[in-house]
Amino acid sequence: MEHRLSTSEPTWPAASGAPGVFPEGARFIPRWAVGVALAMLAGLLALLAGLRLAGYQPAQLPAAVVAERVLGFADAAGGAVTVTDARSGQVLAVMRGEQGFLRGVLRGMARERRARDVPLQRPYVLSLREDGRLLLNDPETGQRIDLASFGPDNAAVFLRWLPDSASANQSIATLTGVNPP
Repeated sequence: MEHRLSTSEPTWPAASGAPGVFPEGARFIPRWAVGVALAMLAGLLALLAGLRLAGYQPAQLPAAVVAERVLGFADAAGGAVTVTDARSGQVLAVMRGEQGFLRGVLRGMARERRARDVPLQRPYVLSLREDGRLLLNDPETGQRIDLASFGPDNAAVFLRWLPDSASANQSIATLTGVNPP
């Protein structure tokens, strides 16, 4: 038996009354409208990618400071590093031994200062932010290192030099998972 379509037979499934297909009289979104919407979406994505590749960074408001101290670092006898409170001149610690993380951070900060001809003896600002970031900021170069991103053990190297206060210690423990000494 040969099957032929006649002009009197319905060619659209809905017209034949088949279940589960579009009901009669249903309205569809025209193909040109879908094409325009997809083109607009692709254009928006291309614009955002171009902005990011060009270096655009959206403005972000910094989180409030929970604790802060201005620190000075100096080389001492025997390869030690002396850490002082730059405002009071009080010696906070004399770090002996390898101190790999401390030395690595300071080496990177010193490299940037040398490149800009900034004296190495000028102080840095250590701050704990409300959002949990522990930052070592160089006010001379604008360089900032998020110390908490290197893990709680490495962050603890610097946390000990924040001012002693119950609220700062509670914030440190809550935000970073490290209990200060």
